[in-house]
Amino acid sequence: MWYLLALSLLFLPFQLRAALALLLVTLGLAVLNHTLTLPAIVVLLLAGGVALWCRTHPQRTPLTLAAEALLVICAGALLLHKIPGFTNQMVVSGVQVGPLSTPFTFWFNFDKALIPFVLLGCLPTLLKCPAQPPKNPLWWLVLLLMMPLLLLIATFAGGLRVELHLPEWLGSFMLANLFFVSLAEEALFRGWLQQRLGQWLGSIPALLIASLLFGLVHISGGWLLVIFATLSGVIYGLAWLWSGRLWVAALVHFAFNMLHLLCFTYPMWNRLAA
Repeated sequence: MWYLLALSLLFLPFQLRAALALLLVTLGLAVLNHTLTLPAIVVLLLAGGVALWCRTHPQRTPLTLAAEALLVICAGALLLHKIPGFTNQMVVSGVQVGPLSTPFTFWFNFDKALIPFVLLGCLPTLLKCPAQPPKNPLWWLVLLLMMPLLLLIATFAGGLRVELHLPEWLGSFMLANLFFVSLAEEALFRGWLQQRLGQWLGSIPALLIASLLFGLVHISGGWLLVIFATLSGVIYGLAWLWSGRLWVAALVHFAFNMLHLLCFTYPMWNRLAA
């Protein structure tokens, strides 16, 4: 089921009908194995109906704006796991990826993975929109180099330590992080939020506001994490702005997370182990 869910998201930017067909099969399996129960099923049916109505009524009217607001609220609730009826699968619990790392747990999140499908219903350009590339293509290299630089700055600031890892659950982490974390978060913060703000305020204010809100979502990890999540959001936001492609921003997000996991304490430095 989880592989089918990932495959539906893989097809989403390129073959919408195939992605939706795979999603329907996945949802059926999720109901059969009780990953989805009645409250989640009702919410998803309602969200699907609203999304279908939005797709068939592209005109900007007060009613379509209200429908879009409902879908965005639904996406936010999926992100924060606030909709009951989802039984997400815990993959590892309380593990230390290395002796200097803090213990952490990660999941296969069915609810969070549905965010791109929900938002695509109210914003057809969620996955692909006009790009604003930099005048010099070398800025892409600078952008990619900012990822290890940011992690090194976090190390000097006392949040991380250099620590190489190759955990046995790496494959599961890659599957979950690419499809059920990076793509979902980029759909909400870049594909929808930054794009809509850009239409109202312009590209740079939209980039900064979306990055700040992305950082604030990480407040549970402390203010240092908020700062560095905001800065990483700028990196993802520029990747989206320059490419106009959601999957590019998601891949940059995923690459940053993989670099963090493989080369630094993850998710943070365990000071008590020092």
